[in-house]
Amino acid sequence: MASTIPEPHQGPRTAPDAAPLPSAGTDGARRVETHGIDHIPEHERHGHPRRLFSVWAAANVNYLSLVIGGTLILMGLTLGQALAVIVVGNLLWLLTGLLATSGPAAGAPSEVITRAMYGVRGNRVNNAVVGWMISVAYFALNLAAAATAAFSLVERTGTAVTTGVKVAVVLVIAALTLTIGVYGHGLIMRLYLPITLTLSAVFAVVAFGVFRHADYGYAPAAPLTGTGLWAALFSGVTLVGAAPLSYTTSADFSRYLPRSTPAGAVLGWTALGGFLPGVAVCSLGALAATTLDMSDPQAGLQQILPGWFDPVFLLSLVLGTIALNALTSYSAGLALQAVGIRVRRSLSVLADGAAAVSLTLYGLLVSDFLDTVSNVLQLTVALLGPATAVYATDIVLRRNRYDGPALMDESPASPFWYASGVNPAGALALAGGVTVASLCVDTLYTGPIARALGGLDVSLPAGIAVSAALYAVLTRTRSRHCAAVDSP
Repeated sequence: MASTIPEPHQGPRTAPDAAPLPSAGTDGARRVETHGIDHIPEHERHGHPRRLFSVWAAANVNYLSLVIGGTLILMGLTLGQALAVIVVGNLLWLLTGLLATSGPAAGAPSEVITRAMYGVRGNRVNNAVVGWMISVAYFALNLAAAATAAFSLVERTGTAVTTGVKVAVVLVIAALTLTIGVYGHGLIMRLYLPITLTLSAVFAVVAFGVFRHADYGYAPAAPLTGTGLWAALFSGVTLVGAAPLSYTTSADFSRYLPRSTPAGAVLGWTALGGFLPGVAVCSLGALAATTLDMSDPQAGLQQILPGWFDPVFLLSLVLGTIALNALTSYSAGLALQAVGIRVRRSLSVLADGAAAVSLTLYGLLVSDFLDTVSNVLQLTVALLGPATAVYATDIVLRRNRYDGPALMDESPASPFWYASGVNPAGALALAGGVTVASLCVDTLYTGPIARALGGLDVSLPAGIAVSAALYAVLTRTRSRHCAAVDSP
């Protein structure tokens, strides 16, 4: 009987139904990447882990982080409390960095590596929900936010923002985003350093204005105390932590690094790329909220920024969203392949984009559907936290030893077939963590545990702790059982 944690397999494993996409070794910025979810052979690996810093920094020097920082003050926290929450929430980038270390080890994207946790068939369900559905929803929400900033730019030219103009704006932004996603890894690595530098320069101007006007001794008129304070602190950490937890696909962008790349360097550059801009931009939002009305951040910041700079700022919001959504569309394309749909990665990215554009246009032009999706996404931490915990725990238990070629095998002979294609340890650990987290939620609804705690939402730490503990216990128990059955 196979162990729950198979040892690394030395030879390539193939299966008739795996049908890996053809590879030509193309990973240049000027060529469409031909690799999808297939294994990256060692002779095609290249690069240095420090390049990961700009990838994650470009995606996090954005408007959303500014808004989140302002929201913490609007929740009733003091400036000191808000800054502490920002630091603690962004420490979850360490988990994103840990997940990224599996990329060079396996030479495969996260969407394939998670077969080790959930089994070949179980992982298809995992990718359909965690990988694809949530990614497309985030893509649509971010696209709507970028389109709103672009509408303001169009209005400044004296052009009426009609329905036709709105459709055109959304399509142009989506086209730019999907171009990066289609060209793939090589173009991302080439573009994201200049994007990071450009966005940093723009936000430096914003920081200058904010620092001049901020109230560094700010405290709300009625400071929070007791359970109300703890509820706000936990909710704030969850809000900030949602960003790093949404990147359970960080191995997608590290898998081209040589297998010998130090895991610590991959973890460190990935985590720093998210942590530093996350703390800096969120803190700017919190500082701005001490003197400005950040319920409408765009209008509030216009009061302290020079008039000539406003169009530049709006363009930077669009650029930051394009950088963020390009990563999302890239990973969503891989997730669609990992679900079992046999299509080239470039085409799967376009399919994801079409779904996101349709959702965006429906929400902007027909109803307030995106508002509903936005509220639902507040609950995704209850799913993403446990999913991240299972992944991270597996890396620790395996000591980050993954056999990329063996992960490509989708046949019943695969070492990751487990029981009928499902790993009970991963499935039960994820289900248990999500269940407990859902009972602790206090957003769209109040779970019974949150109600018993007086409205304290501990879904993030509870979901992570339960899933990690369950996966470790179930994996070790099954490994001992298998070892006993296999022994003479």
